[in-house]
Amino acid sequence: MNAGDGLRTDILVIGAGQAGLATAQALAKARLQFLIVDSAVAVGDSWRRRYASLTLFTPRSISALPEMPLVGDPDGYATKDEFADYLARYAVKNSVQVIGSTRIVRLVKVGRFFEAFTDAGRVVTCQSVIVATGSFSSPRIPVLSGRLPSAVKQMHVADFQDTGDVPAGTVLVVGDGASGRDMAVRLARSHRVLMSGGGKRKLLPERILGRSVWWWLKTFGLLRATPNSLIGRRMRRADPFPGRGNDDAALIQKGAMLKPRLVELDDDNAIFQDGSREPIRSVIWATGYVDDFAWIEIDGAIDGKGAAVHREGISPIEGLYFVGRPWQRNRASGLIAGVGDDAVFVVNAIRQRGGT
Repeated sequence: MNAGDGLRTDILVIGAGQAGLATAQALAKARLQFLIVDSAVAVGDSWRRRYASLTLFTPRSISALPEMPLVGDPDGYATKDEFADYLARYAVKNSVQVIGSTRIVRLVKVGRFFEAFTDAGRVVTCQSVIVATGSFSSPRIPVLSGRLPSAVKQMHVADFQDTGDVPAGTVLVVGDGASGRDMAVRLARSHRVLMSGGGKRKLLPERILGRSVWWWLKTFGLLRATPNSLIGRRMRRADPFPGRGNDDAALIQKGAMLKPRLVELDDDNAIFQDGSREPIRSVIWATGYVDDFAWIEIDGAIDGKGAAVHREGISPIEGLYFVGRPWQRNRASGLIAGVGDDAVFVVNAIRQRGGT
């Protein structure tokens, strides 16, 4: 797009990660006209920017997009760079032309049409919009962070690259999810590490009877559990994930010290729920992400908590859709394993509405 351009298209896809590329492939197969934009310079850059030791959450066997396998050990976990390169190849294979370095900063609806404004002041006018920006887009950092003195370095896991980013001394990792546990293991090789969790964390074994736990979840249909089914509600409450060698006992063996919930920060001291306190030099916030949909300026599209309003990816706003939301249609929706099916579902809904 050149400066001053105003583009028109039938369908605008926002985001060119796994959800956006799966959507583009489904749209192309349906012979629907679309544009796809992404804030990154190149396809896969959102993965390339993540911390050096990151691997996929799911094994290669269920981490591929439609019609293109992820080559390698099916039970192994692709590295971030491996998957980034896979996404780039997927775009080339499917002739997906992504308009990069283009962030949508405002989306409005005028009559039957949407107007999407880019950070360069350009406008894309379209009949339908598919938001495929990923599960969550903005790091969640607790209010407590504001009480730390400048001498204590702090960062969200999204900004962490390697251990050299963290000064010598005691580092507190806040959050005992998959990323927090990765951080604790990685940093324990060179730092004194405290990891603060919340409630009792449910971890699954990586293998059961010689097979990946993901094979069992897929075989017994648990990845297709819908959000409001009995098993779906239980899975959402527990939010279990494979420990992958980072259970509590393994963390202790690798040198990390486990602490209860962080309740206060007093100068350079962390105070925990059990009343103990520890002086710290740095903090890694592995506290997850939140949605950032403030740019969608359409009444009824976003709820009072800032979350997308939709049913199985279909917004109550005619012409607006989502792909890649957690539990959008089932457990797999927020995983690479589920975006292909969800993309097809949304594209079929567009065709049935006759909105393009």
